[in-house]
Amino acid sequence: MLDPALLRKDLDAVVSRLASRGFTFAVDQFNGLESRRKNVQTETEALQAQRNALAKQIGGMKSRGEDASALLTESQAIPVRLKALEQELADILAQLNDMLMAIPNLPHESVPVGASADDNVEVRRWVPHPDPATGDPAGLGFEPRDHVTLGEAIGLDFDTAAKLSGARFSFMRGPIARLHRALAQFMLDLQTGSHGYTECYTPYIVNASTLMGTGQLPKFKNDMFWVTRGGDEPSLDEQGNPVAREDQYLISTSEITLTSLVRDTIVPAADLPIRLTAHTPCFRSEAGSGGRDTRGLIRQHQFDKVEMVQIVAPQTSNDTLEDMAGHAGKVLELLGLPYRVMLLCTGDMGFGATKTYDLEVWLPAQNTWREISSVSNCETFQARRMQARSRADGGKPEFVHTLNGSGLAVGRALVAVLENCQQADGSILIPEVLCPYMGGLTQLG
Repeated sequence: MLDPALLRKDLDAVVSRLASRGFTFAVDQFNGLESRRKNVQTETEALQAQRNALAKQIGGMKSRGEDASALLTESQAIPVRLKALEQELADILAQLNDMLMAIPNLPHESVPVGASADDNVEVRRWVPHPDPATGDPAGLGFEPRDHVTLGEAIGLDFDTAAKLSGARFSFMRGPIARLHRALAQFMLDLQTGSHGYTECYTPYIVNASTLMGTGQLPKFKNDMFWVTRGGDEPSLDEQGNPVAREDQYLISTSEITLTSLVRDTIVPAADLPIRLTAHTPCFRSEAGSGGRDTRGLIRQHQFDKVEMVQIVAPQTSNDTLEDMAGHAGKVLELLGLPYRVMLLCTGDMGFGATKTYDLEVWLPAQNTWREISSVSNCETFQARRMQARSRADGGKPEFVHTLNGSGLAVGRALVAVLENCQQADGSILIPEVLCPYMGGLTQLG
């Protein structure tokens, strides 16, 4: 969430920056709540001063043997009014907090202003064999098959998945299941062995408080899968005492669980940066997908991802973002997959990001680039919601900066390998870095 002090100090600038990403700030509502807040606090302070003055007067009168009953009656009404003002202030602050929780992050000054993906800016590309005319990858020399056709020949089964779960699920058996697992293991090994991330295993189900901290709630509730627990038994705390049940959700990314590691924590500055990675399934309802990518693995309700998260000192986060984009890109380079890096414009960034790079991989069957990783700097946006801070020896706590990125989406990497490594006969050459994970196999199909 944004710093409330920033809104009070320079509201016009905040409103302008939010407008650049297509968000209309409710200025009148905010000003109305702020006016009420100030009035309540002013009255509270005046009553507290009056209470103290009356107490002093009453004490003096009693010490002189004078009748203080009138002042006592006056003073006894003050706590009642203060209690009412306390409740009114709490209600106002709750409304202000609800406003803040629904406001996206401010774009970084280096982010191009734009309305949609059409306004994103290409930063660089890595293409081993470019077409001289376009700079896109050169053709395969034959009509490419799409990943569905290629995958079905080696064990990709959408019919069984639909029978088991419905649309937008996949079932894999045999060679393609092994290739899928090999990709995930390779990514984990690269991020931990070469880039300094610590591997984690995290819960796949989280409570609402965790999602509020990382920004998925309240805005993206309809994009989540909600979990309903069976049975009537109450939830118990660690001491075995019953507690109220909190709503639970399947994670849409392990960014949620990894970033939340520092929730409600003051991290010693010497422990930064914290680099974390995890391979998990991810679950998304795709409520706003509008029927896009209904064929194949591109947009699934359940998919796997190797996530990268870094918790860093504020002064290092811009450099860290560049590093993380490089960490994701290295996966694609080692797999031999052409990709490009796009700097997202203000209107195309995610809710919590101040700056984002999308990595887009080339898919020959679609003859286009498709997103395979999104790497974002959230600065203090998540940290403020989570109350995640750091402190150097003797210093004051300050909010950390959080960053996250895919390293990579496993299913989309599988799509890219199938399509870019296909041969004219429909077989798939296995990228060299994956061969050790495939028991020495060099080809499928």
